[in-house]
Amino acid sequence: MGKSRIIFHVDMNSFYASVEAAYDPTLAGKPLAIAGNAKERRGIVVTASYEARARGVKPPMPLWEAKRACPELVVRQPNFDRYRQASMRMFQLLYAYTPLVEPVSIDEGYMDVSDVVTDRTPLQLANHIQMRIEKELSLPCSIGIAPNKFLAKTASDMKKPKGITVLRKREVSEKLWPMKTIDMHGIGSKTAEKLQKLGIHTIQDIANANKDILQRQLGVGGLRIYERAYGIDDRPVDPDAVNEFKSIGNSTTLPEDTTDLAKVRKILMNLSDSVGRRLRRKNVYAGNVQLTIRYYDRKTVTRSRKLPYPIDLHDDIFEASWRLWEKYWNGEPIRLLGVTGMELVEKGQAYKQLDLFSYKKEEKEVKLSDVVDSLRNKYGENILLKGTQGASKDRSDELRDKKRRGTSLEKDFLRNKLFSDE
Repeated sequence: MGKSRIIFHVDMNSFYASVEAAYDPTLAGKPLAIAGNAKERRGIVVTASYEARARGVKPPMPLWEAKRACPELVVRQPNFDRYRQASMRMFQLLYAYTPLVEPVSIDEGYMDVSDVVTDRTPLQLANHIQMRIEKELSLPCSIGIAPNKFLAKTASDMKKPKGITVLRKREVSEKLWPMKTIDMHGIGSKTAEKLQKLGIHTIQDIANANKDILQRQLGVGGLRIYERAYGIDDRPVDPDAVNEFKSIGNSTTLPEDTTDLAKVRKILMNLSDSVGRRLRRKNVYAGNVQLTIRYYDRKTVTRSRKLPYPIDLHDDIFEASWRLWEKYWNGEPIRLLGVTGMELVEKGQAYKQLDLFSYKKEEKEVKLSDVVDSLRNKYGENILLKGTQGASKDRSDELRDKKRRGTSLEKDFLRNKLFSDE
């Protein structure tokens, strides 16, 4: 029988707020919320300290509502460069113990410590890591210890802040089965609703359900949650998983709700330009374009369009997103727009049926995009904006663009910056 694995899930507690408190110790112990600019209607609580949460402040609560719940709330705008730097330091510390570290997001990751040579027990090692992170970075974290990733993630959620929890497979029926399905890691609200219609309300109900029925109703996800209900998860801790990406997208919240088609068109062009640049930077094409529309009442719809051939140019992405807009917009004021390239394929594995009379034009477009990309990388993203993209851009627009660019905290950062010397 093979050696049992020992997996840690390290989860930073209220990360953004904790980083701000580490940077400014006067914030320690105060109810603190990280939120955008309320004047621009971006006043949504991104995260809150545990002191704020105890007073009823919870993300993604609107800032005005958070202030009403906690009048003494201290509010700070996000500083993403600061959070990235703290994240890099945290992961570098984890890598000092084992190369088997898998970053999951900016503030959490898995460690496989099965083969770590140490005199410490797993519990003592977790305590040692937790204390080092707090001492060296002034940041609190929770650590889950288990024989696999699912149970380790579940364990880290059981005690916050500053918790260390061991969860064994034999304890699944006692500790997991009484939980509601929505509380199971990997189950979202839509899946929970589907399960509820099947009469499945707890994790124990999943364990007692017919596996074939779950698979018929939920596909491969049904089989996965059935296995998780028994604590089964064979996924390895993969340091290279950070290099995997299935989609590339950008979204922006509008300063005010709008039905102005000229504004919408300008925003979609900017988003398409950004997505196109990132596709080209990663040497991939998108075979599908998705449009996200969030309305004034927060109702959000996503619609996608399968493309006849993979694309990576701004004009093609914009054309696909604009067609989706014309087809699916219901005429109501909108609050947020997003454009995402999906079904990514690497260059060299994609094909396009070139028209005999247009291939020269397309060749010029590719060369022009390369030139524009290099200029923007060197001089900034506002260089060479097309007419409608740059129209009526005032100083406040530029500041908003800068803030939007600073909020990209997906795996690009982890992949490209984690161990650079910059």
